[in-house]
Amino acid sequence: QVQLVESGGALVQPGGSLRLTCAASTDSRITLYWYSVGWFRLVPGREREGISCLSDKNSEYSPSVKGRFTIFRDDTQNLVYLQMNDLRPEDTGVYFCAAHRRYNLCRISESEYDNWGQGTQVTVSS
Repeated sequence: QVQLVESGGALVQPGGSLRLTCAASTDSRITLYWYSVGWFRLVPGREREGISCLSDKNSEYSPSVKGRFTIFRDDTQNLVYLQMNDLRPEDTGVYFCAAHRRYNLCRISESEYDNWGQGTQVTVSS
C-alpha cells in the first residue's frame, strides 16, 4: 500500500501554468519505483478521467491534455508531478494522483489503480 497526498491546486487564468505534486508514503522495502503512477481528474458533470500515466519506462496522455501536460517522478523522494501548461477553463476540476504495483504497466484506466489521493482543486478562470 501507498498513501498519496496531492497539493498545488490553485486558481489560474487561461493560458497559465500550474504544477501539481503528489507525495507518496510507501513501505520502506517497496519504494515508489515499484509503482506505476497516474493522474486523473474529475470535471464537474463528468466521470473521472484518466489524463496521464507513468511506469518505469513509458508515459501516456489523454488526447485532451497531450502536448500541454507532462508527468514526471522523483522516486528518491517519492514524489510525482504533473506540469500543466496552457491551461483552459475546461481543465477545471479536482485532480487525483493514483498508483498501482504493476510498475511496468502504464494505463490511463481507473480500474488499474488501487491507491488514490484525496484530490486537489484546479480552477482555470479569468
